[in-house]
Parts: sequence; C-alpha cells; structure tokens
Amino acid sequence: MTNPSLVSVVDDDESVREALPELLRSFGFDTRAFDSAEAFLASDALEGTGCLVLDVAMPGMTGPELQRELARRQIKVGIVFITAQSDDRVEVDAMRRGATAFLLKPFDETLIIDAVNAALGKE
Repeated sequence: MTNPSLVSVVDDDESVREALPELLRSFGFDTRAFDSAEAFLASDALEGTGCLVLDVAMPGMTGPELQRELARRQIKVGIVFITAQSDDRVEVDAMRRGATAFLLKPFDETLIIDAVNAALGKE
C-alpha cells in the first residue's frame, strides 16, 4: 500500500537522519530516513514517497543524481534539497529539473515545513 504523504529523508549525516524526521513527525508527517540514495532506491518506500528531503552531496549517488534517476524511471515525487554548501549552479539545475525548494543548512524549521507542504501539494 502506498502512502503519497510519506516524507523520505535521504542524508548521509546521522544527526540529520535523526533530528529532521523527528521534527517532521512533530508536525504530523509520516517519515522514513535513509543513509544513501541507493538505500532509498532499494526500499519499499520508493513508490509511496510524496516528498523527498534530499541532501545534495553524499557518497555514492548524489542528490541531483537521484533526482535524475527518479525522472528516468518516471517516478514523480516532490523534492526538497538540503545542503551545507551553497552552489548556485547545482541549485539552478535542481530547480530547473522540478525541485520544490533548495535550502541551505542550517535552515529554519518554518522553511522546511513550508517546503515539505509545498512538495506534497498542500500549499
């Protein structure tokens, strides 16, 4: 059974994988966390995710590479990119490819909640 309101967090930073899903759950979101793009692609959450909160720079497959892979597979999902490194070129490309938001860590909780709601089509 799919849950189009599932928010999947993909980040190689353990502290983000623990804190961000907890924050999202406190706002009523159903969440799952993954330590890599590959783990997300191999999971049963792939088809049920309505919003992907995705780190840009990760070992293995990067966030932008995962975005392109999902498009190649014709899997539609709202994507909120999060990153510790500002990179205008990556941001412009991600937004051009349909990302909902591109947030620089650390971000305000209101920004992430608004971005997730927008990605889920709730705004």
